Amino acid sequence: MSETTFRTGLDAGIGRIPIMDVQPVVDGGRFPARCVEGETVAVRANAFREGHDAMGVQLVLVSPTGVETRRPLRSTNPGLDLWEATIRPDELGTWTFRIEAFSAPYDTWAHVAEVKIPAGVDPELTCDEGVLVLERVLAEIAEGTRPASDGPVVSAALESLRSPGLPVTARIAPALAADLRGILAERPLREGVTVAGPFRLEVQRRRALYGSWYEFFPRSEGAHFDPEHGWTSGTLRSAARSLDRIAQMGFDVAYLTPIHPIGTTFRKGRNNTLETRPGDPGSPYAIGSPAGGHDAIHPDLGTIEDFDAFVFRAKELGLEVAMDIALQCSPDHPWVQEHPEWFVVRADGTIAYAENPPKKYQDIYPLSFDTDYEGLYAAIRDVLEHWVAHGVTLFRVDNPHTKPVRFWEELLAEFAEKHPEVIFLAEAFTRPTMMHTLGKVGYHQSYTYFTWRESAEELQEYLEELVEAAPYMRPSFWPTTHDILTPYMSSGGRRAFVLRAILAATLVPTWGIYSGYELVEDVPRPGAQEQIDNEKYEYKPRDYAGALTRGESLEPLLGTLNRIRREHPALQTLTTIRFHEADDPQVLVFSKHLDADASGTGRPDTVLVVSLTAHDRDASTRLHLELDSLGVEGSFEVEDLLTGERFRWDQEPFVILSAADRPAHVLRIVHPEES
Repeated sequence: MSETTFRTGLDAGIGRIPIMDVQPVVDGGRFPARCVEGETVAVRANAFREGHDAMGVQLVLVSPTGVETRRPLRSTNPGLDLWEATIRPDELGTWTFRIEAFSAPYDTWAHVAEVKIPAGVDPELTCDEGVLVLERVLAEIAEGTRPASDGPVVSAALESLRSPGLPVTARIAPALAADLRGILAERPLREGVTVAGPFRLEVQRRRALYGSWYEFFPRSEGAHFDPEHGWTSGTLRSAARSLDRIAQMGFDVAYLTPIHPIGTTFRKGRNNTLETRPGDPGSPYAIGSPAGGHDAIHPDLGTIEDFDAFVFRAKELGLEVAMDIALQCSPDHPWVQEHPEWFVVRADGTIAYAENPPKKYQDIYPLSFDTDYEGLYAAIRDVLEHWVAHGVTLFRVDNPHTKPVRFWEELLAEFAEKHPEVIFLAEAFTRPTMMHTLGKVGYHQSYTYFTWRESAEELQEYLEELVEAAPYMRPSFWPTTHDILTPYMSSGGRRAFVLRAILAATLVPTWGIYSGYELVEDVPRPGAQEQIDNEKYEYKPRDYAGALTRGESLEPLLGTLNRIRREHPALQTLTTIRFHEADDPQVLVFSKHLDADASGTGRPDTVLVVSLTAHDRDASTRLHLELDSLGVEGSFEVEDLLTGERFRWDQEPFVILSAADRPAHVLRIVHPEES
């Protein structure tokens, strides 16, 4: 007997068994949901039927190579129709999944039999109805849709039901026995099968979810000033020597601001002024000169061979190289003469420079995609291909929200197919709708509003929003950038820098810092939320070694945070975050938990963070922990991963935090399995 299948959807209607609100599905399937290899993904659906007959729900998962697996979804809240299963895709590429809901006649009959037989109600009729159900199972064996190995158990139960000489409880017992139930749980008898899907699930490499980024300007690394000859730029060779320090702090990604030739027309001077002095290097975001454009290297930095050596050294140290891609040109860029159609021409015949009133960027021409879309697309693609060929595996894209979303959807889809190892980070501090849409069309990661979310309430609300968007947008938390220094950071000194590093490193799987963070560079430019003497407009060599020797550097803290992140898989997740209560509203309490299977270590991994959010006050408060989300009961032991101290806690511990010397606890739960 073959199954009758119904499909849901706008054209097919709701189907025999309603299936609603399937997750993870992005915009009804318009865009694929995304995860990384080995990540635990919850698949959920609301499924229900009329009446009281039993039903079941199955997940059908198809790998990129076409291998199909089935597993049941379990009802997680009986009576409220939510069904759930977890999967851990381990192969890169596009997977699909579908949900199949069905009426389960064997389960319906078994429930009726368990109620009626003890009560002596319709015993003969109940046995006869059981015979009809099991005959359908045998028919499926005959059709070849069910393995023949099911036959002996089914036949024995059927023979018993057909034996009127036996007591009714004996007749029915084999049909309710564990061996038959197991067979029909694994391969249910189904009718009225309704299918929702297929839906796409894009599985990407792990760096798309988890990593620690370190941003720096290569020209500042090794730069020096001579009173007689002025400034000498650092080079890619001198910058390569800085990679050892970056790797020792435990970072995964060395992110370079633009390394291309810089224009001289309308070159900006120090602190974004229009007046330049001899030796002012200009903004590396004003890309292009007679020396070349986006596929060239600034002559002061070296050659392509120097770049290759930089990438090689990074890989030796376990670092990946990220490059800043700023799709804009200085007036001196070769494209300005070769392709004037790629720019906006104003009424007076001049090319429009970039503006964000009242800000003006006279040294930058934005690109226009409306005149020669295909030509500009090909040129940008070729630039990216050039750098991928030289070992770049990540791109931080400057202001992607100022380019057409259609362009990104097409370009990122092409790179996902040709270079699935390449990751794109969107630097898009803009409207939420644009940020979310960039994630939907293919950006692997996005900068976020974390920089401006300060209170415990704001942070919890924002993280819950980000978790909802996790199937398509992965957050990257940066306490500061080369463009941004908030009043919180400029007023809080070392305390603010310590606190925000702890929060950024533990709240989300990907975080980053801009060089100089470890030196607590916190002096703002008057009237702007950015640093004075901004490195975009001048060389900024730093005495990292001296600060470390004097005990002034945050390098030890940054190294500790990155080590903790590497040793604890729970901190490499986003969607496992759970928030707990504290009597003091400025204390943020959250945990991340992975069971033994999901952690990949053979034991549970749980990290609990208790942190101040204000840098200018202490806190003494009682916590109210949800022990179920921590995987513990009663009292339990915790170890502070920042200090090595151990404590015995219960559901309501009392904690004392100090902004000066203990702004946070980063605790691992010592599970009984470890003893």
